[in-house]
Amino acid sequence: MPRHHHFNGLKTAALFGALWAVLLGIWALFGQDPGTLWIFALLGVGSTAYGYWNSDKLAIRAMHARPVTEAEQPAMYRIVRELSAKADQPMPRLYVSPTAAPNAFATGRNPKNAAVCCTEGILTLLDERELRGVLGHELMHVYNRDILTSSVAGAIAGLVTSLAQFLLIFGGDRDRGGNPLAAIAMAILAPFAAMLIKLAISRTREYDADEDGATLTGDPLALASALAKLESGTQRAPLPQTRDTVDAAHMMIANPFSGGGMAKMFATHPPMKDRIERLQRQAGTQDGIIRY
Repeated sequence: MPRHHHFNGLKTAALFGALWAVLLGIWALFGQDPGTLWIFALLGVGSTAYGYWNSDKLAIRAMHARPVTEAEQPAMYRIVRELSAKADQPMPRLYVSPTAAPNAFATGRNPKNAAVCCTEGILTLLDERELRGVLGHELMHVYNRDILTSSVAGAIAGLVTSLAQFLLIFGGDRDRGGNPLAAIAMAILAPFAAMLIKLAISRTREYDADEDGATLTGDPLALASALAKLESGTQRAPLPQTRDTVDAAHMMIANPFSGGGMAKMFATHPPMKDRIERLQRQAGTQDGIIRY
């Protein structure tokens, strides 16, 4: 198993703990009947299971992607076949999305039911070495079960939001004599906190996929170079913000939308500068030469 020098697994566990703390904090403050919590929990589990089981279909549909043959994309097939064999994992299905916005993503509930998709924009922008770095990153999202992680995080955050709205409307147990203003503030702020925690989990998993993907390819600087190109490329050609593309944005290797300032707080991806610097340190280089 890859060694994570930045303790990202521990950070993810801590963030999940924070999500549950927010959820239980709402419940303790409002003092509702436990039966209501179970109803919301079951709804959350059901929606999570559906999204997780159909994650590959939903993401592919959102990007209007189509399956490609080896004759159409020989480089993609050659790279993914090599890296899958190196990882001793089955080869995923390959797709191309007909959009000029440069990006890539992987999805699927497990390695046997996975798909990797590149946009036409990224295939034009990157050379083969950089593309190999990107595809290594995407494969590690599948091998690390990040689709499950993001699905569960999204479900808990959604449960917090739904529960807070329900309790705000119906008022909770007023016989406990709590401060109504504090209750209202909690119901409003808790979903905001849950969203920020969910985004932090997404950013942590990106760091892991960078590190593990670079280990898989043996070429951290290739991914670093690709990320540098993608940062400027996505700014020149951002993805149109529709409901479907916003839902799929957290899966992509680079933030597909333009924006700065406050928008950075709500980004699903860590800053490119930080990701590139980590990869450069992983390569053990300051002069562009990879040292093994």
